[in-house]
Amino acid sequence: MLESDMDSQWIGWVRALQAISQTGLHYAKDPYDIQRYQEIRRIAGEMLAARSNLTSAQALEFATAEFGYATPKVDVRGVAFRESKILLVREIQDRGRWTVPGGWADVNETPSEAVVREVFEESGFETNAVKLLAVYDRERQGHVPPFPFHVYKLFFLCEIVGGAPRPNEEASEIAFFAENELPELSVSRVTEAEIKTFFRYLADPAGETEFD
Repeated sequence: MLESDMDSQWIGWVRALQAISQTGLHYAKDPYDIQRYQEIRRIAGEMLAARSNLTSAQALEFATAEFGYATPKVDVRGVAFRESKILLVREIQDRGRWTVPGGWADVNETPSEAVVREVFEESGFETNAVKLLAVYDRERQGHVPPFPFHVYKLFFLCEIVGGAPRPNEEASEIAFFAENELPELSVSRVTEAEIKTFFRYLADPAGETEFD
């Protein structure tokens, strides 16, 4: 088994144990059950530390930050075109690789509000979200590295209605690219296969939303 496959499987075990402990602690009343779920959470933290650059204490702090019933996190991404080219931003946090703008949805935002905010913050363009293009399980789309938590990725087609390119603390450059001239991508955030899927919507705007 390749090391990357082993790491992915390892993180999958960590996510499963963390979800069991988090959900168990949400419902447990018996003090012994609470203790057992806390022990599972501690083990998950040590497993995460063993395959990451986190210390055991940091990994445990990460694990205890979530509470309630364990559910996937939501990442929203805006897909915008101009003259048949796709809008990409150059991520400062990922060694200058490129991605469609986006990030975590915030509490008390609708998905469309979240993606419009993220596109503006990362690119400077004002947009309207006009269509949900895809809902993907991050782990099934070839994104690397694996995350210690489960993520759903929502990609929205966004229409540019104003603004201008504006480098910022998250993105050093903003530009549009044709399908055959894509730069090095931040595969943690978007894959070439996903972008090629989005280009197909230019030829067939009535295409159905993809999922899974």
